Amino acid sequence: MNNETTNDEVKGNQTAEPDPQLVELVKAVHHNCLVALRMHYNEVEGHVVTQEMYGPVFIYHVKNASNQVYSCGFFLRELVNRFQSGNDPAEWLASFFVELMKQEGGRGIPTPPKSEDEAKFIVDKVLVPQCVALIREEFAPEPVHVDLALHEKFGPVLEAGFPSIVDGNNVCAFPLHLLITHLLLNRDPAELLIQGLYNIREEHGIE
Repeated sequence: MNNETTNDEVKGNQTAEPDPQLVELVKAVHHNCLVALRMHYNEVEGHVVTQEMYGPVFIYHVKNASNQVYSCGFFLRELVNRFQSGNDPAEWLASFFVELMKQEGGRGIPTPPKSEDEAKFIVDKVLVPQCVALIREEFAPEPVHVDLALHEKFGPVLEAGFPSIVDGNNVCAFPLHLLITHLLLNRDPAELLIQGLYNIREEHGIE
């Protein structure tokens, strides 16, 4: 597996020539992530794929002391924001693998669903139950509403909110396709909703 990305990887399935500035940005971010992760782990590999909806996605594979491989994916925008913030990107990147390595035996990138039935199974049996459990655990004993809904602009979403807040905004929601993408990158989709709920609490002055 190559450690450096190529123009073809950045281009993906696009027919138009990629923006040279984007190609250079992707190369730089990919290199910086490898350097950052190697501050914490000895064996790190990575590559970049282009997703039609989200653009460049950076996937890294880290081996633990037992040669078990753990994989995790990241979006260009979040990586750029993290490196520009100066808020220890190496520690942040490594933290995802610390969590993944709590599972014995390694953990590769999941296989995407091949049909609508498979996608529905992931949503109903994995995504929603996982998000519900983690969100309610995070804010217990505060009651939290978590359910699927249909948004007129974004389509199917998973929404979460606080029934106890009756004035102003009390709900956040994320499109199912974004949450599934997080799941397929070995990221915790519940984190998006949890952060959204904390933002709501902050808006209302709730500690």
